[in-house]
Amino acid sequence: MDFFSRRTIRKYRNVKVEKFKINEIIRTALVSPSGRNQKPYEFIIVENDETLEKLSMVKSSGADMVKDAPLAIVVLGKYEHSNTWMEDCSIASTMIQLKSYELGLGTCWVQIYGRSSATGESSEHLVRELLNIPEEYKVLNIITIGYPGESKRSYAEEDMDLSKVHYEKY
Repeated sequence: MDFFSRRTIRKYRNVKVEKFKINEIIRTALVSPSGRNQKPYEFIIVENDETLEKLSMVKSSGADMVKDAPLAIVVLGKYEHSNTWMEDCSIASTMIQLKSYELGLGTCWVQIYGRSSATGESSEHLVRELLNIPEEYKVLNIITIGYPGESKRSYAEEDMDLSKVHYEKY
């Protein structure tokens, strides 16, 4: 897999993601590494257009593409189950993005935790109400997934700031 050509995609073609691809993505997410192998993550698969439209409005900005994506996966963490729930859910989210890319799909991470709507209401609370999520779960993000409707150049050597890499000591 060429990681340098994986880019965030915010525009999608109007093509449904095949069930076998969704299953492969979820199977990959379910074996994501987690602290002490606690696996505090759970996932909600959303394909309903009306629900996707509503999810696109839970943030003041940065969620518009949700309404145009054929698929979204909401990533939840059972925070009382693990003190590394956020890290574990982030790893699972990255696994979702990489597996999707391997399957020819584009993705975008839409941050929910710690964000708010245009009216100032918690984005997490709005997602929780919309999807009937129990209180013991935190909502980290929404990953939009679909066939890319835009093309972006691959990253090149000049895109890499090697001054951020340190060996042995800072």
